[in-house]
Amino acid sequence: MGSDDSYNFVFKVVLIGESGVGKSNLLSRFTKNEFNHDSRTTIGVEFSTRTVMLDNYTIKAQIWDTAGLERYRAITSAYYRGAVGALLVYDISKHLTYESVDRWLKELLDHADPHIVVMLVGNKRDMESVRTVPTEEGKDFAEKRGLMFMETSALDSTNVEDAFSDVLLAIHRKVASREVTRGSICAVTLSNPVGPKSEAQGERRSCCGGS
Repeated sequence: MGSDDSYNFVFKVVLIGESGVGKSNLLSRFTKNEFNHDSRTTIGVEFSTRTVMLDNYTIKAQIWDTAGLERYRAITSAYYRGAVGALLVYDISKHLTYESVDRWLKELLDHADPHIVVMLVGNKRDMESVRTVPTEEGKDFAEKRGLMFMETSALDSTNVEDAFSDVLLAIHRKVASREVTRGSICAVTLSNPVGPKSEAQGERRSCCGGS
């Protein structure tokens, strides 16, 4: 039953970090396998989706990009609402973008679900010759904060697939193990849970209802 469902879960994942670190290109590399060398800052929030199979479940990843709004400190809580995963991106060749990671993490945790899965991503790994953030530094920061960690290159595709897949898998395992609270699961299962309609509605009420 439920085999006609096109997906089992929708997971909203947000990309955050300073302007110019490659968020839009990580998004386009993962969802369309494209890289745009003429990365002009886009204005306004945009998202792309891609459906992936994980643990025999079909998961629709809805990846949101700040699209330049971070320049104006104009990201609203609506951007974070319902997000179950985040990629916090810095540029390994620009130490300043790494220095602001702490502030981004604080903003994320202020606005997002406390159970959100966060990966720290050192992008532009292809620029090894001008690296200013050592891998160990990023890794240590991530370990101390309980974040996942990976270095990527949206330009040559290195680890882009793995970064998104690992985050989606971690979200799915949290959901499957019911580690997340009822309320959070509601945000995750935007599609109808597999099962009789009445059961699904009962679930939803107990899930999002008052207390």
